[in-house]
Amino acid sequence: MINKCIFPAAGYGTRFLPVTKAIPKELLPILNKPLIEYAIQEAFDSGINDMGIILNDQKISIMQYFKNEDNLSLFLKKNNKESLINSQNSLSKNCKFTSINQEMMLGLGNAIYQAKEFIGDDSFGVILPDDLCHSNMNPVLQQMIDIHSLNKDKCIVALEEVNNDEVSKYGIVSGKEILGNQNLISIESMVEKPTKENAPSNLAIIGRYIFNPEIFNAIEKVNPDKNGEIQITDALNILATENKVMGLVFNGRRLDCGSVNGFVEANLFFRSLMNT
Repeated sequence: MINKCIFPAAGYGTRFLPVTKAIPKELLPILNKPLIEYAIQEAFDSGINDMGIILNDQKISIMQYFKNEDNLSLFLKKNNKESLINSQNSLSKNCKFTSINQEMMLGLGNAIYQAKEFIGDDSFGVILPDDLCHSNMNPVLQQMIDIHSLNKDKCIVALEEVNNDEVSKYGIVSGKEILGNQNLISIESMVEKPTKENAPSNLAIIGRYIFNPEIFNAIEKVNPDKNGEIQITDALNILATENKVMGLVFNGRRLDCGSVNGFVEANLFFRSLMNT
């Protein structure tokens, strides 16, 4: 069972400045709901209700968002408008939220390591709120949990085929199909942001992971990169040499909300769903 999920959300959101001086990027809305709510909802719909949000001291408003406001609730009830926040209220009532502090922005590997005490000795999920995923089948994280339930000694990463001209934006994997299933890959190695000429494939890691607790030991072995950051791909590479990493080419669509163009695209996409 995967009972906990963590959400790295301590970054400064520099690509959305100046608005992110005052509003965390994770609270920017896709239609009328913030990015972080879509991420929490995906985890909840995948059977998880213990959520750890990795923050810095300037982003406590994210935790505030998931607290029930009595005055607002009374006002909405009085005016028969409770349906406006039903989804948020459901998450607030049914999930446990823990704030985990990341003092310095030292990479995704460092962010995940901050959750070591929160996680303990269990396997866990990770969702990057920037990567908003939609599926007409099971949620993407649920698809990964299903794979992990049959391969409990493996970490699972979500994969997406990208254009060859875009491989330099991602961690790219090399590996082999498992039992002829082109959507399930036994990962041999990963390269962080390779050139098009040096990329081992066009399968990119996107912001969904299932980790076993041994990932923390692997992170401890990783040396900082030239920017002083701990890359999670380096930790995964250590486990890949032990045949402990699998990739799933998931069913669904990913929208990159870490960029302004992707954020606008996500709003247009979810608006289009309202017409279907």
